[in-house]
Amino acid sequence: MKARVHVTLKNGVLDPQGAAVKHSLGTLGFEGVDRVRQGKIIELELSETDTAKAEALVKDMCEKLLANTVIEDYSVEIL
Repeated sequence: MKARVHVTLKNGVLDPQGAAVKHSLGTLGFEGVDRVRQGKIIELELSETDTAKAEALVKDMCEKLLANTVIEDYSVEIL
């Protein structure tokens, strides 16, 4: 079973990478980009076959390692 985790900074947390991407897009002539937020995607291959157990397992992984829950939000998608 596969799982995909989307990790993004919480609203209100400064995103210097996003600001750099926004600036670079403007420099390259892409206009109309008002805001850019940077994030990450983590894909996991799991041996668990039960969807509910797999989701609970991945959420536990996020809480303990994959996301810094003080400044980041995450969502889990079981594929």
